Amino acid sequence: MKILACNSNRPLAEAVASYLNIELTKASIRRFSDMEVFVEIQENVRGEDVFVVQSTSYPTNDNLMELLVTLDALKRGSARRVTSVIPYFGYARQDRKTGPRTPISAKLVANLITIAGSNRVLTLDLHSGQIQGFFDIPLDNLYAAPVFTKDIKSRFHGEDLMIVSPDVGGVVRARAAARRLDADLAIIDKRRERAGVSEVMNIIGDVKGRHCVLMDDIVDSAGTLCHAALALREAGATAVHAYTTHGVLSGGAVARVASSPLESLVITDSIQATEGVRLAHNIRQLSIAPLMAESILRISEERSVSSLFN
Repeated sequence: MKILACNSNRPLAEAVASYLNIELTKASIRRFSDMEVFVEIQENVRGEDVFVVQSTSYPTNDNLMELLVTLDALKRGSARRVTSVIPYFGYARQDRKTGPRTPISAKLVANLITIAGSNRVLTLDLHSGQIQGFFDIPLDNLYAAPVFTKDIKSRFHGEDLMIVSPDVGGVVRARAAARRLDADLAIIDKRRERAGVSEVMNIIGDVKGRHCVLMDDIVDSAGTLCHAALALREAGATAVHAYTTHGVLSGGAVARVASSPLESLVITDSIQATEGVRLAHNIRQLSIAPLMAESILRISEERSVSSLFN
């Protein structure tokens, strides 16, 4: 088994390799002067089981291209099997036609990864489950819920918890967390007028006097979470915290979170933290390296991955 890191999230790849007690495969992934991607694998990979760790986060297109060129290099190097380990799957929000003459970009990206030479995919908290069907190769979709649940239990032991879904689409995720934590569930009904802008309309559930924990998969502009936190506090919540798997946090999101009623925003290291995220007083990261490493080991040894979540 070999672990190869592209450039988007090398610290996570190093943590995974350290957990598995192996060295990262030597490779050179660089740019020509016109920013064209060039990849050179500097070790023999013939007949090897290779795992390529690359989140397709900002800059999304550059990181996606790095992954595709690396997959082609491994295929031409006669690797026995190549698994794309994509902690954050970019373009996942484009999983359906939202209007006339619009693309389904998640399907296009799935095709590109497959054709480039990936034999299987390992990812974390896909934005929607149907994306698994976009791939014609095996895909393992991991969940950050066990990592979050453990942290919530240790931080809020004895508190009157209320798990909150920030929108109707996230109810299944929030309900699963509420069941694990033996907590009640509330739902925020919001109307999105346009991309990146959300408006809280109503809170379904009594949150007065409760410690509210918002659960979501992606925080990008942070508008949804910040509006939700404000609405919860106005409805009488004692405190509001948020747990989100993928901390995209683009534009002024970090400043927005810092000035919001959120007491804390907890994200994973599926996306490498920027300096702003690291310095924010109410944002912290949990590592998903042990979860990813254990899954990689099980795939390599042809053991069950789903049993990790039983």
